[in-house]
Amino acid sequence: MDALFDRHQPTLAAALKAVQDRGYWSAYPEIPSGKIYGEIAKDDGLASFNLRLGKHFDLPGHPEKSGVGSEVSPYGTTLEITYPAADADTLVAASRAAAPGWAASSIETRVGICIEVLARLNRISFEMANAIMHTTGQAFAMAFQAGGPHAQDRGLEAVAYAFAEMTRTPAEAVWSKLQGKAEPIILEKHWRTVPRGISLVIGCQTFPTWNSYPGLFASLATGNTLIVKPHPGAILPLAMTVAVIRQVLGEEGFDQNIVLLAADGSGAEITRDLVENDAVSIIDYTGSSAFGAWVRANAGEAQVYTEEAGVNSIVIAATDDFAGMCSNIAFSLSLYSGQMCTAPQNVYVPSSGIETDEGHKSFDDVAENIAASIDALLADPVRAAGVCGAIANPATLARVAAAQTLGRLVRASAPIEAQNARTATPLILAVDSEETDVHEQEYFGPITFIVAVASSTDGIAQAAALARSKGAITAALYDTDEGRIDSAVDAFATAGVNLSINLTGGIYVNQSAAFSDFHVTGANPAGNASLTDTAFVANRFRTVMWRRPKAA
Repeated sequence: MDALFDRHQPTLAAALKAVQDRGYWSAYPEIPSGKIYGEIAKDDGLASFNLRLGKHFDLPGHPEKSGVGSEVSPYGTTLEITYPAADADTLVAASRAAAPGWAASSIETRVGICIEVLARLNRISFEMANAIMHTTGQAFAMAFQAGGPHAQDRGLEAVAYAFAEMTRTPAEAVWSKLQGKAEPIILEKHWRTVPRGISLVIGCQTFPTWNSYPGLFASLATGNTLIVKPHPGAILPLAMTVAVIRQVLGEEGFDQNIVLLAADGSGAEITRDLVENDAVSIIDYTGSSAFGAWVRANAGEAQVYTEEAGVNSIVIAATDDFAGMCSNIAFSLSLYSGQMCTAPQNVYVPSSGIETDEGHKSFDDVAENIAASIDALLADPVRAAGVCGAIANPATLARVAAAQTLGRLVRASAPIEAQNARTATPLILAVDSEETDVHEQEYFGPITFIVAVASSTDGIAQAAALARSKGAITAALYDTDEGRIDSAVDAFATAGVNLSINLTGGIYVNQSAAFSDFHVTGANPAGNASLTDTAFVANRFRTVMWRRPKAA
């Protein structure tokens, strides 16, 4: 039964080493190259995706009382895929029935199955990329990387942490206590990992796999059964994931209902029913702070892990590469049209301007050069489409339109030319922090505020304070003063925000690398968990002992 563990042990060993060293390592190649995945892999992936359109998504043996599905691609295609659906009580009953066999399986068996699932998901990365693209609006290259290999890496990272924590305690030991002249007391002791129960994974529309895989694989590896609840607008990527897991489980002789899909429709969601069910013991949630607060308030005794909203900031104090800085920020603001939880929203700039390698730059110079860098980046519509992708939710477009009067217009948002898709390039507004606090709430999407502050020190203080009160996942700083940099590092660390300093090349504040970067810290309102650290996995199981006197 542990053949899969033996097969994938080298991958697990490398992952364990990577999370210890924190250097660059990836198990799954991020380049969508035919030389890596096969010369016809891209065409085969598209063909497989197209074959799913207009059909019922079959999950053999899955509870089904009806079919649901109303996904519409931001690129204009109605997917017309239906999925098996059942009410919360039916799903919970099926999950409970499947639980004993999975809980009784060995750590090695579960971990081997998890890594086999990830390997198979990697093999369908091109099909998954199309599914991600046409549910989230990500451009194809980003959909391949973020929805495929990067998500798979995050899943493997969670499995590695889970394995390390579950095997920290030995399975058995002999305990001997001397008692003077009397015979020593000798006990044999045995320890077993016991899962908490049913794990509910609540996915988001913009990153259905990347955000869901850590919790999904952490719970599965630690012996919990799973109910996967996708966003109604992005069911397909997680349905494909569930299908692969169920296939491997069946091949290995397990009840496939260890993993279930909780598909539903907009306006008829079953999320609340699942959250409030006492049998659900673990909840992984990604989404808005408003619903996140409801989840936390109504989850009962369940252990809840959340990634919620926040306001990410950049502080510009000084730079020795003004052009590189503006270019880097422009890409960060444009990537996936600001629909990343790591995307910056506020850019704090001293009202008196900054010193640069090109001389003094006024506040307006900084704002206008960032806008000009965006214009240059997006001048070619084909390139613009590849960077910005499409807007996942029509409400985001409405938000962009409503935001245009919130400050002085620096750059207007506009659709990308020649794109049959729902698109919007970045909107940039200038505001003064002494006159308004409009920028101190989240505006999800391609909306940026260039915020005038009294000084760079004031900008650091404001950005850190906003992170503490409203939450933030990322922060960035541009500065040439080492003393001020040290102060900023302390301020953002206290606020629980991961800080990037002086990024001007091919790495961006939006990006978070598995096995090296901790995504979210759990130390501010943007989320109560970190992807992925030991705290993220250790509370998904308990270690239980049995003991008896050892026979002579």
